[in-house]
This record gives sequence, C-alpha cells and structure tokens, in this order.
Amino acid sequence: MLKVGELAARAGLTVRTLHHYDSIGLLSPSARSDAGYRLYDRDDVARLQQIQALRAFGMALSDIGAYLDSPEASPLAIVERQLKALDQQIAEAAQMREQLLRLRSRLAAGDETDMSIWLTTLEQMTMYEKYFTKEELARLPLYQNPAAQAEWRELVAHAHGLMTKNVAPGSQEANAFAVRWLEQLERDTGGNPAFVLQLTAMTSQDPEVQQQTGMSPALQAYMRSVLAELRFTIHARYLPAETVERMRRHEAAHADEWIVLATRIRACLQLDPEARSMEARQLARSWFGLFTDMVGDDPEVIAQFRLATRSEPLLRLGTGIGDEVIEFLRKAMENLHAQA
Repeated sequence: MLKVGELAARAGLTVRTLHHYDSIGLLSPSARSDAGYRLYDRDDVARLQQIQALRAFGMALSDIGAYLDSPEASPLAIVERQLKALDQQIAEAAQMREQLLRLRSRLAAGDETDMSIWLTTLEQMTMYEKYFTKEELARLPLYQNPAAQAEWRELVAHAHGLMTKNVAPGSQEANAFAVRWLEQLERDTGGNPAFVLQLTAMTSQDPEVQQQTGMSPALQAYMRSVLAELRFTIHARYLPAETVERMRRHEAAHADEWIVLATRIRACLQLDPEARSMEARQLARSWFGLFTDMVGDDPEVIAQFRLATRSEPLLRLGTGIGDEVIEFLRKAMENLHAQA
C-alpha cells in the first residue's frame, strides 16, 4: 500500500489534492496506518487513474463521483475512452505533421505564394475549431482535406464573379453552378445535414469567418437566392405555378427563420430524441407553421411537395434537414396530438 505522499509523487499530484479528494468523498483511502497515515491500495490507485482521466475529458469533480458510482462506468470503459481520445490526438498530430512537411517543402523551394496558401489553410483550421468539436472535425471531410478547402476558395471566387456579372438566379448558368455548389457541399460534409447547418451558421454569424472565406453578407444573400431558384425550378415540375410563386415570396420573407429553427431543432433532438418535451412540441408547431405559410394547406399540394422531395435528390442537399429531423418532428406532433 502507498502512503499519501508516495501516491502523490507517483501520480504527479499534490498531497493537498489527494486530501481534497478524500474530504469530498471522491477518493478515500482504503486503510490507515497505526500512526493515522492514509494508505492506498490497488483499487484506490485504479480509481485515481479514472478520476484523472475523466478530469482530462472536462468532467467536473462534482460529477465524477456520481459517474464512477453509476452502472455505466467501468475501468475498461474509461480506458477505451482514453484510447479513443488518444487515437484522435495522434490522427490530428499526423495531419498537422503532413501539413508542416508540405509547408516546409514549399518554403525550402522559396515559393512564397504557396506559403500564403498554407497559412490561410491553417487559419481556416483554427476557424473551424471554434464551431466544431474535435470529434466532429475528425468526421468533417472539409476540415481533413486541404485540397477541398482550396477548391472552396475557387468556388467562392466563381460565385463572386457571377454576382459581379449580375448573372440572374434561376438562369441556366446560375442553376448549373448551384448544382455544382450543392454536390461539393454534400461531398465535403460527408452527407451530414448537421454539418451543413453548422457551416451555414458559421458563415452567417461570424464576420471573421466571412472575411477569411470571402463569404460576405452580400454573397451569402446571392447564393441563397441562387440555391432557392434552383429548388423552385425543380418544384415547378410537381407543383402549380401559384404555389411556386408562394414559395418564392415565403423564401424572401422567412429564409433566415428556417436556419434558426433548424438549429434549435437539432439542439433539442440531441437532448430529447423522443420529442417528449414542451420545447419539442413548440418547435414542431413553429416548423409546421412555416411549412403551411410556404406551401399552403391543400392536401394534394402537400402530397406533391413530399413526392418532389422524395424523388429529387437535389432538393434534399444543402438544407441542413435530414431524415432524423423529420422523424423528430413526426414524434413531436404525435406527442402533441396525444396530449390534446
């Protein structure tokens, strides 16, 4: 068994810290010597390892004790969690090493242009870290692939050129560009609607992001119109002309509301996947209120709208709305009707 000073030295902690853990009931020694010294056995040391691991994950001391005493906690589960975190750190370090090797190669060749490109890439990596967790960044292709980031800079420059030339949304040229934009967005988000929504929020809310990406408010408004007109063109194959015109008026008045609402719904979905809360029901009401304002309440028109959404993949790209959101809203409405 180890005395408190010995354990503190081996663990890289202070004696005062171990005394504190004892005083709050987080880690009490299994025994005391005849002289009253705290003595820690193997199980105590194992628990200390778990405490320090959970602290590294950002868990508060006040929550660690409850977690360790819960059925879901086990030494194996915590070690596996540590390994997963370490694997991610290794992957990130390997990615950064590859970035720096390439940068070194450009610098050694005296290529200052490439240096500026790599510095921009590194700035963008920092930018993404403000809005995505490390786990999300590990699954976000756009963050993992510097070549994709370079492609987006070219795409944004092309969009700016279309806006400068006054290429009309809904024109053949604008629609072709909208398809390219949506397909690249789908590729570089891994088809994850939540990532689409996070990127949209990131560029719409942060002036620094707008400056780094070139997505000025004016360009964002132009691209929203370009993407919307592409969707209206597709919907016109299924819906009456007056409904499409109604959708166009709705888009002009409520586009930003959809983004805010979808963001709130995704946050609620994470906390309440079964949509039983009052907030979930209120969000569902807001969603269907906007939907009715957009397409009306004619059952036949609504059926055609849903047919278009199922039949046309482009209508599902770039909206931030996936199957899990639709299922969440369905549950919320069922719970709302059950309450009534």
